[in-house]
Amino acid sequence: MSTRVLIVDDHAVVRTGLRLLIEGQDDLEVVGEAGDAESAFAEARALRPDLVLLDLVMPEASGLSVLPRLLEEQPELNVLVLSMEDGPRYVRDAFAAGARGYLLKEAAANEVVGAIREVAEGGRYVHPELGARLVHDEGDAGRREHPNPLSKREREVLRLLALGYTNQEIATQLFISVRTAETHRARIMKKLGLSSRAELVRYAIATGLHDPLGR
Repeated sequence: MSTRVLIVDDHAVVRTGLRLLIEGQDDLEVVGEAGDAESAFAEARALRPDLVLLDLVMPEASGLSVLPRLLEEQPELNVLVLSMEDGPRYVRDAFAAGARGYLLKEAAANEVVGAIREVAEGGRYVHPELGARLVHDEGDAGRREHPNPLSKREREVLRLLALGYTNQEIATQLFISVRTAETHRARIMKKLGLSSRAELVRYAIATGLHDPLGR
Protein backbone atom coordinates (compact mmCIF):
# COMPACT_ATOMS: atom_id res chain seq x y z
CA MET A 1 0.00 0.00 0.00
CA SER A 2 1.33 3.44 -0.94
CA THR A 3 2.25 6.13 1.58
CA ARG A 4 -0.16 9.02 1.05
CA VAL A 5 1.65 12.38 1.07
CA LEU A 6 0.32 15.93 1.41
CA ILE A 7 2.73 18.64 0.19
CA VAL A 8 2.55 22.00 1.98
CA ASP A 9 4.70 24.75 0.47
CA ASP A 10 3.88 28.31 -0.61
CA HIS A 11 5.88 28.01 -3.85
CA ALA A 12 3.98 26.29 -6.67
CA VAL A 13 7.17 25.35 -8.50
CA VAL A 14 8.47 23.54 -5.40
CA ARG A 15 5.20 21.65 -5.01
CA THR A 16 5.28 20.64 -8.66
CA GLY A 17 8.85 19.37 -8.43
CA LEU A 18 8.10 17.40 -5.28
CA ARG A 19 4.95 15.92 -6.81
CA LEU A 20 6.86 14.71 -9.88
CA LEU A 21 9.57 13.20 -7.70
CA ILE A 22 7.21 11.47 -5.27
CA GLU A 23 4.81 10.15 -7.88
CA GLY A 24 7.74 8.54 -9.67
CA GLN A 25 7.97 6.09 -6.74
CA ASP A 26 5.86 2.93 -6.67
CA ASP A 27 5.31 3.10 -2.91
CA LEU A 28 4.51 6.83 -2.59
CA GLU A 29 1.48 8.84 -3.66
CA VAL A 30 0.72 12.58 -3.54
CA VAL A 31 -2.89 13.00 -2.44
CA GLY A 32 -2.94 16.79 -2.26
CA GLU A 33 -1.15 20.13 -2.09
CA ALA A 34 -1.52 23.30 -0.04
CA GLY A 35 0.13 26.70 -0.31
CA ASP A 36 -0.71 28.16 3.08
CA ALA A 37 -1.62 27.22 6.63
CA GLU A 38 -5.40 27.26 6.34
CA SER A 39 -5.34 25.21 3.17
CA ALA A 40 -3.00 22.76 4.89
CA PHE A 41 -5.47 22.25 7.74
CA ALA A 42 -8.38 21.81 5.34
CA GLU A 43 -6.54 19.38 3.06
CA ALA A 44 -5.19 17.32 5.95
CA ARG A 45 -8.65 17.08 7.47
CA ALA A 46 -10.27 16.06 4.19
CA LEU A 47 -7.58 13.76 2.80
CA ARG A 48 -6.20 12.12 5.99
CA PRO A 49 -2.68 11.64 4.55
CA ASP A 50 -0.07 9.37 6.10
CA LEU A 51 2.61 12.05 5.90
CA VAL A 52 2.78 15.82 5.50
CA LEU A 53 5.81 17.35 3.80
CA LEU A 54 5.75 20.77 5.47
CA ASP A 55 7.58 23.96 4.53
CA LEU A 56 8.96 25.72 7.59
CA VAL A 57 8.67 29.29 6.29
CA MET A 58 5.34 30.38 4.81
CA PRO A 59 3.45 33.69 4.68
CA GLU A 60 0.92 34.42 7.44
CA ALA A 61 1.80 31.35 9.53
CA SER A 62 5.06 29.44 9.89
CA GLY A 63 5.34 25.69 9.68
CA LEU A 64 6.18 25.65 13.38
CA SER A 65 2.79 27.12 14.21
CA VAL A 66 1.02 24.79 11.78
CA LEU A 67 2.63 21.62 13.14
CA PRO A 68 1.02 21.40 16.61
CA ARG A 69 -2.45 22.04 15.22
CA LEU A 70 -2.06 19.35 12.56
CA LEU A 71 -0.98 16.87 15.22
CA GLU A 72 -3.73 17.92 17.60
CA GLU A 73 -6.31 16.97 14.97
CA GLN A 74 -4.42 13.88 13.74
CA PRO A 75 -1.98 12.61 16.39
CA GLU A 76 -0.92 9.67 14.22
CA LEU A 77 0.22 11.96 11.39
CA ASN A 78 3.90 11.88 10.41
CA VAL A 79 5.33 15.30 9.57
CA LEU A 80 8.57 15.81 7.65
CA VAL A 81 9.74 19.44 7.67
CA LEU A 82 11.22 20.81 4.45
CA SER A 83 13.25 23.98 4.91
CA MET A 84 16.05 26.20 3.67
CA GLU A 85 17.03 26.92 7.28
CA ASP A 86 20.04 24.83 8.34
CA GLY A 87 20.61 26.15 11.87
CA PRO A 88 20.44 23.68 14.79
CA ARG A 89 17.88 25.90 16.53
CA TYR A 90 15.39 25.38 13.70
CA VAL A 91 15.87 21.61 13.88
CA ARG A 92 15.36 21.56 17.65
CA ASP A 93 12.25 23.74 17.38
CA ALA A 94 10.77 21.55 14.64
CA PHE A 95 11.23 18.32 16.62
CA ALA A 96 9.94 20.01 19.78
CA ALA A 97 6.80 20.95 17.85
CA GLY A 98 6.25 17.32 16.83
CA ALA A 99 8.10 16.84 13.53
CA ARG A 100 9.61 13.41 12.89
CA GLY A 101 12.09 14.58 10.29
CA TYR A 102 13.94 17.65 9.05
CA LEU A 103 15.01 17.91 5.43
CA LEU A 104 16.82 20.74 3.64
CA LYS A 105 15.41 21.98 0.33
CA GLU A 106 18.84 21.55 -1.22
CA ALA A 107 18.66 17.79 -0.58
CA ALA A 108 19.20 15.41 -3.47
CA ALA A 109 16.19 13.58 -4.89
CA ASN A 110 17.20 10.22 -3.40
CA GLU A 111 17.57 11.81 0.04
CA VAL A 112 14.07 13.32 -0.17
CA VAL A 113 12.57 9.96 -1.08
CA GLY A 114 14.59 8.15 1.58
CA ALA A 115 13.57 10.64 4.26
CA ILE A 116 9.89 10.32 3.35
CA ARG A 117 10.09 6.53 3.59
CA GLU A 118 11.99 6.63 6.89
CA VAL A 119 9.50 8.98 8.53
CA ALA A 120 6.47 7.20 7.05
CA GLU A 121 7.67 3.97 8.66
CA GLY A 122 7.77 5.62 12.07
CA GLY A 123 11.44 6.56 12.12
CA ARG A 124 13.14 9.93 12.40
CA TYR A 125 15.31 11.69 9.85
CA VAL A 126 17.88 14.47 9.92
CA HIS A 127 20.61 14.88 7.33
CA PRO A 128 23.80 13.39 8.89
CA GLU A 129 25.81 16.62 8.64
CA LEU A 130 22.98 18.66 10.13
CA GLY A 131 22.52 16.05 12.85
CA ALA A 132 26.23 16.21 13.71
CA ARG A 133 26.04 19.99 14.02
CA LEU A 134 23.00 19.64 16.27
CA VAL A 135 24.79 17.17 18.57
CA HIS A 136 27.86 19.42 18.71
CA ASP A 137 25.73 22.47 19.49
CA GLU A 138 23.85 20.64 22.24
CA GLY A 139 27.09 19.25 23.63
CA ASP A 140 28.58 22.74 23.95
CA ALA A 141 25.44 24.00 25.65
CA GLY A 142 25.34 21.00 27.98
CA ARG A 143 28.94 21.47 29.05
CA ARG A 144 28.34 25.16 29.76
CA GLU A 145 25.05 24.80 31.61
CA HIS A 146 25.36 21.44 33.35
CA PRO A 147 28.75 20.62 34.88
CA ASN A 148 29.37 16.86 34.80
CA PRO A 149 28.19 15.35 38.13
CA LEU A 150 30.37 12.24 37.73
CA SER A 151 33.70 11.52 39.37
CA LYS A 152 36.81 11.02 37.25
CA ARG A 153 36.55 7.22 37.53
CA GLU A 154 32.82 7.29 36.70
CA ARG A 155 33.56 9.37 33.60
CA GLU A 156 36.14 6.77 32.55
CA VAL A 157 33.59 3.98 32.99
CA LEU A 158 30.92 5.93 31.11
CA ARG A 159 33.28 6.61 28.21
CA LEU A 160 34.06 2.92 27.88
CA LEU A 161 30.39 1.96 28.14
CA ALA A 162 29.56 4.44 25.39
CA LEU A 163 32.28 2.92 23.21
CA GLY A 164 30.67 -0.50 23.57
CA TYR A 165 32.86 -2.17 26.21
CA THR A 166 31.32 -4.85 28.43
CA ASN A 167 31.63 -4.78 32.23
CA GLN A 168 34.35 -7.45 31.98
CA GLU A 169 36.30 -5.44 29.42
CA ILE A 170 35.94 -2.26 31.47
CA ALA A 171 37.26 -4.07 34.53
CA THR A 172 40.29 -5.24 32.54
CA GLN A 173 40.93 -1.79 31.07
CA LEU A 174 40.75 -0.01 34.43
CA PHE A 175 42.33 -2.78 36.55
CA ILE A 176 39.26 -3.15 38.75
CA SER A 177 36.95 -6.07 39.52
CA VAL A 178 33.85 -6.79 37.43
CA ARG A 179 31.73 -6.15 40.51
CA THR A 180 33.29 -2.70 40.91
CA ALA A 181 32.63 -1.94 37.25
CA GLU A 182 28.99 -2.96 37.70
CA THR A 183 28.74 -0.76 40.79
CA HIS A 184 30.15 2.23 38.90
CA ARG A 185 27.66 1.67 36.08
CA ALA A 186 24.74 1.51 38.53
CA ARG A 187 25.88 4.72 40.25
CA ILE A 188 26.31 6.52 36.91
CA MET A 189 22.79 5.62 35.80
CA LYS A 190 21.35 6.65 39.16
CA LYS A 191 23.20 10.00 39.19
CA LEU A 192 22.15 10.81 35.64
CA GLY A 193 18.63 9.41 35.90
CA LEU A 194 19.21 7.11 32.91
CA SER A 195 17.92 3.59 32.35
CA SER A 196 19.60 2.15 29.24
CA ARG A 197 22.91 1.96 27.38
CA ALA A 198 21.40 4.03 24.53
CA GLU A 199 20.70 6.86 26.97
CA LEU A 200 24.23 6.57 28.34
CA VAL A 201 25.63 6.88 24.80
CA ARG A 202 23.53 9.97 24.07
CA TYR A 203 24.68 11.55 27.33
CA ALA A 204 28.32 10.73 26.56
CA ILE A 205 28.06 12.34 23.12
CA ALA A 206 26.32 15.45 24.46
CA THR A 207 28.97 15.97 27.14
CA GLY A 208 32.00 15.16 25.02
CA LEU A 209 32.84 11.88 26.77
CA HIS A 210 32.44 9.77 23.62
CA ASP A 211 35.86 10.77 22.30
CA PRO A 212 37.89 7.52 21.99
CA LEU A 213 40.91 9.39 23.37
CA GLY A 214 38.96 10.51 26.39
CA ARG A 215 39.67 14.20 25.83
